[in-house]
Amino acid sequence: MTYPEFHYRWELQLQSSPQDLWPYVADTNRFNRDTQVPAVQEIGPVQTNARRLLRFSNRLLSFAWEEDPFDWTYPYRFGVVRRYQTGPIAQMRALLEMTPQSDGGTQLVYQVWAQPRNFWGWIGIPLAIGRVSARRFQAAFKRYDEVAQSGAVPITLRHASHLTPGAKRRLEVIRQRLVQDGADPALVDRLVHLVQEADDLTLARIRPYHLADRWDAPRRDVLELALLATRAGLLDFQWEILCPLCRGASDRVHHTLTDVTSAAHCQTCNIDFHVNFDRSVELTFAPNPAVRAIKAPDFCVAGPQVTPHIAVQQLLPPHTQRQITPILEAGRYRLRTMTLPGGQHVRVTAVGQSQAYFHATNDGWPPQELELAPVPSLQLVNDTDEEQLLILERMVWSDQAATAAEVTTLQRFRDLFADEALRPGEQISVGSLTILFTDLVDSTQMYREIGDATAFGVVMNHFDVLREAIDAEGGALVKTIGDAVMAVFRRPVSALKAILRAQAVLAKPTPGQRPLRLRAALHYGPSIAVSLNEQLDYFGSTINMAARLEKFSLGGDVVLSDAICNDPEIAEFLTEQQAQLQVEPLSETLKGYDQECFSLWRVGKKIED
Repeated sequence: MTYPEFHYRWELQLQSSPQDLWPYVADTNRFNRDTQVPAVQEIGPVQTNARRLLRFSNRLLSFAWEEDPFDWTYPYRFGVVRRYQTGPIAQMRALLEMTPQSDGGTQLVYQVWAQPRNFWGWIGIPLAIGRVSARRFQAAFKRYDEVAQSGAVPITLRHASHLTPGAKRRLEVIRQRLVQDGADPALVDRLVHLVQEADDLTLARIRPYHLADRWDAPRRDVLELALLATRAGLLDFQWEILCPLCRGASDRVHHTLTDVTSAAHCQTCNIDFHVNFDRSVELTFAPNPAVRAIKAPDFCVAGPQVTPHIAVQQLLPPHTQRQITPILEAGRYRLRTMTLPGGQHVRVTAVGQSQAYFHATNDGWPPQELELAPVPSLQLVNDTDEEQLLILERMVWSDQAATAAEVTTLQRFRDLFADEALRPGEQISVGSLTILFTDLVDSTQMYREIGDATAFGVVMNHFDVLREAIDAEGGALVKTIGDAVMAVFRRPVSALKAILRAQAVLAKPTPGQRPLRLRAALHYGPSIAVSLNEQLDYFGSTINMAARLEKFSLGGDVVLSDAICNDPEIAEFLTEQQAQLQVEPLSETLKGYDQECFSLWRVGKKIED
C-alpha cells in the first residue's frame, strides 16, 4: 500500500537579517540538538558526492538512512533529502528559505515533506512532526533570532550546565590565579562565565580568536588567556587537523603535538594530504573535565555551517541546470565538483559581472579568472553524464583559526608548554617565518675583564631583555646558543621592532650596568618544525641563511635579507622611521652559497651630529 506524503510549512517573521541568522539556523547540528533529535552515527564510508549512511535510535524506534549532501545558497536557502532504509518513514525532505524584508527583518519559511513507509509512519508523522516538532522548530528559530540580535556569547539556549562537584570553588581559585598571572580580570570573568553557562556544543570547540572578535578584545590577549587557563586547569587544548578541501577536522583530535603527524586522511573528501602548521593544524580548547564534563555528540554531520567557507553547494543531476543568487564577500573563490579535476577561478569585486554561467564538463574548466559582482545571478549547468555536486568556495582561509604556526611562535606558549614537541624524526612545514639570530659583541673579552660569574650574570640579564622585547612583539625565543639567541616571529616588522628595542635597552642600561652591543640579522622564508632536545625547533635553509647573516652585523645594527626588505610592512616602517634609522645596502657572499652574491641591508640608528 502506498501512503500519501505529508507536507508541513511553518512561516515566521523574524527581526534579524538573513546574514545575521544564517550562522545559527544553518548550524543543523545545533538545530537538531535543540529540537531534540537523537544523536546520529555514521554507519559506513562517505559515498559518491558526499552522500552518507547514518542512523539514530530513540526509545521506540531505530532509523537508518542515506543522506544526500545538503544543498545551500548563502544566506537564503538550504535543504536536504534523506531516504530511509529502516523505520516507519520512507523518505523525508527539509527546506529552509529566508527572504529579507524592507524593515531589515526576515521571513523564514521551513518546510518538511515526509513519506510514510507503513501504517505506523502514517499514524506517527502527524504527531511527531506536525505537532511535537512543530513547537520545537518554531521555538528554536525564535531563540536564534534573539541570539542573532544580541550577538550573545555564550549561546545557552536555556540548557542547564553540568559543573562537577566542587567546581564553583575551583573556578574561584582558578580565577584568582589567572588574575595574579597578569590576565585581564574582565576577560577572566567572561571566560569563567563561558565555561559555566555555555551549552556543550559551544564549549566542545572554543576558538580564542572567535571569542576575541565577539568580545571586542585583542586576539592575542584572549589566546594567551586560554593558554594560561589550560595551565591553571580551567581548559584543555586540542590540536585539530583540517582538510585542505572541506576544511573540516579530518582526523581525531590530538591532545599533544607528539601525536600530530605529517600525513593525514579526510574521509569526507577521500584524500590523503600533507599536514602543515600554517593551515592544517588549529588549536582549540574545551573545559577541563575536573571543572565541567561536556557531552557533544553529533546530531548532524554535514550541514552548511560544517564548511562555512562554502557559499554555494548544489547537487545537479546529469544535463540539468539551476539558477541561484548568493551573496558573496569580496575576494577569490573557486567553483569545483567532487569528481571533476580542477575548477573555475572567480574573483568577486564591486565592478564584476552581475550574471554568469558555470558549465561543468568533462573537457575541463576555462583557464581565465571570472570576475563577479557581490550579488550575482549564477546559472549552474551540469553538462556531464554523471550527477555533480557543484561547490563555490572562498579560497582565503578563516583568520579566526589560531594555527599551530602562530601559537608555537608565541613566547607564552613556549614558556607554559615547553614539553609540547613533535615526535622524534617528524618534520612538518610551518609556512614562512621570520628568523632572528643575535650575538653579543666582544663577549669573550667581557669574561676575561670581569670574571666568569659576573659575565654570566650579564649574559643572563641580556637574555631577559631580549625575551621581554621578543614577547612584546608576539615572537618566541626558540633557544640560546652560548650568548647567542634564535627567535621566531610571524611578521618581519615585529622582529625588526623587537630587536631594535632590545638593542636600545642594552646600549643604554640603568646606572651601574655594563652597556652591551648586539649583532643581529633577520631572514624570512619557509621553515620546517622539528623536535630537538625534546623541544620544538625549526630547520631548513631559511634558518641556515639567517644564522650566516648575523656575522655581517657590526653591533648595534640589524642585517636584513632581501626577503625582509621586500616586505610591505618593513618598507612602511622604515619610511616612518627614516629620521631615526639609516639603511645601507650590502652585497655579500655566504658560506655554503659561494657562487651567489646576496643583496643585504644594514639598519641602524642614525649617528647624531
